[in-house]
Formats: sequence, structure tokens, C-alpha cells
Amino acid sequence: MTDSIFNPLRECALEIGEAVKAHRGRGFSGARDTQYHLDVVADEVALRILGGAGYRVVSEESGTTGDGETTVVVDPIDGSTNCDRGIPFFATSLAVMRKGELVAGLVMNQATGTVFEAEKGSGATRDGVLIRGSGQTEVGKSIMSFSGIPSRHLGWAQVRSLGAASLEICLVADGSLDVYGVAQHSTLNPWDYLAGLLMVREAGAVAQDYLGDELVTSSSVLRRPVFCASQALLDFMLNAGTI
Repeated sequence: MTDSIFNPLRECALEIGEAVKAHRGRGFSGARDTQYHLDVVADEVALRILGGAGYRVVSEESGTTGDGETTVVVDPIDGSTNCDRGIPFFATSLAVMRKGELVAGLVMNQATGTVFEAEKGSGATRDGVLIRGSGQTEVGKSIMSFSGIPSRHLGWAQVRSLGAASLEICLVADGSLDVYGVAQHSTLNPWDYLAGLLMVREAGAVAQDYLGDELVTSSSVLRRPVFCASQALLDFMLNAGTI
């Protein structure tokens, strides 16, 4: 992985992890609905470090800042409710875009320190070790995870809903999960999924939006992506439609 790309991302994720420790359990910030005190603190760190590195920053918490040629799409803390309540499954997600192309991504599990990284054309890693999707093709043997609650059972082996999209997508990339998608009209924003999207693609898995919309964008838009270990599972999920 190219250090010039990843060093600022690593610094950002590490400092966010330290900064939010004192703010867990404090609840909502009061600034806007569903924003926690820890989200505000994490966002301040991201803007300082990434802006200082010359990046344009698109953050869930503060919108667009700066005008650099390279954009980092940021979810400072993905899984804020998990973080605030002490559930050990929450992350910082950082996706790098240049000229509209997704070129690098980093997702750090802030509860464990595990780091996923991907650079376009160079593969994806978990703590420095190359990862691959499970390659599972059979729905009946698949472990699936969803944003939202499925309204019907499609024959999968087991299902999860863990509360941090970026990490769940990374678990498709490393083969722990076979599918991650949205259910019951749930949606994701680019900061939720972009870094994980590159992990999945570089790990040999596949992804697509249910409605055929472009997933690689830094705009504040809603998407309905599904991430799968294999093309066979992706085809199955797309054909199934809204779950």
C-alpha cells in the first residue's frame, strides 16, 4: 500500500479513536437529530488532519470542506450508537477519490484496532494481510447481514444486523460474511459504504446498487447497495428485489 496515501488516513483514524474515548456515553449532541457528542469530536479531528494534508473533505457530520484535488469521503464514527453504548463494533471509514475515481480506502474497527485497507489495483488487506471474499455461491449456505430488518426469508443459513455498515462490508471482503445489503427500504450514504466498496472489489467480491444507480460518488445521495461474495449471490439478491 502506498504510504503517501495511507499515512494521513492512518493518523486520522488513530487520533479519532483516542479522541472519542472521553465522549462515549454522553448521548446526543443536540445540534441535529441522531448526532452524538462523540461524532462532533471525531469530525473535528478528521477535518483538522485531512484538511491539513490538503484534502477536500466530505463528511457525514459537516458536509464539504476545502477544495483540494483529492477528496476524502469520511464517516468519522460509523456505528455511533454502538460506540456511545459500549457495543464493540464501530469504525472510522475513509475513502479517497481523485477525478471521480475511487482510488483508496481505510476502515478501522475502533473497538479492536483492526484496520482494513485497499488501493485500486493493489488488493485489500486486513492488518496488512491480503484478504479475499468467501466465494460462496449458494444462498442456503450463506451468512448474511443487513442494514434494516428483512421482511421475508430467502433461504439463507443465518442473518446478522451489526450496526456499522463499513465494517460489515469489510467482513464480506475478508470472507466472514457472504452478503451485506439493505432491507425494508433502508438506504446508505456514500460515506457509509465507499471505503468498503473498494475493499470488496479488490478482494474479488462484487457489489451493485439495487436500482442500478452509480455507487462511486462523493455527493450526499441515498443508495441501496448490496455486497456479495460472488456474482451468483449478487444476481440472486438483485432478482429478489426489496427484502
